[in-house]
Amino acid sequence: MKIRILALLVVVVLAVGGFFVHAARPPMPALDLTTLQGERVDTAALRGKVVLINFWATSCSTCVAEMPKLVETHNKFAARGLETLAMAMSYDPEAQVRAYVEKNALPFKVALDSGDAVARGFGGVRLTPTTFLIDRQGRIVHKYLGEPDFPTLHALLEKLLAEAA
Repeated sequence: MKIRILALLVVVVLAVGGFFVHAARPPMPALDLTTLQGERVDTAALRGKVVLINFWATSCSTCVAEMPKLVETHNKFAARGLETLAMAMSYDPEAQVRAYVEKNALPFKVALDSGDAVARGFGGVRLTPTTFLIDRQGRIVHKYLGEPDFPTLHALLEKLLAEAA
């Protein structure tokens, strides 16, 4: 009898723990936008990929300082399924964003959140840089305010990219 109670208790604890693990990973908000490169990006196109979404601005010194590390991260993991999207804030002039992208040959998709819809969808992003890491199931795994600790981010990317789609 004690074994059955113990087994039932273990099942309940695992079920509750599983609930909180999934509850801790809210779904990524719906996306439907066109990048500066003219590519359409929507939520369906990102399914099955690990996604790094970085909200940034050309006027943000921390954003500009972290951009080479984002490029390095993208180059290291893109072939394994990482999709990187740099989302320029609405107050950033499009011409200035385009000039930065061209000058620095950013290898990933870049979009301008001209109506703030994407920032609002991600909980009202106001501070830059803010970066979201999304798993293959379309759930937010981590939100970074400020520059991420890149070795820790890379370790998490290794884990997420190793998981089956």
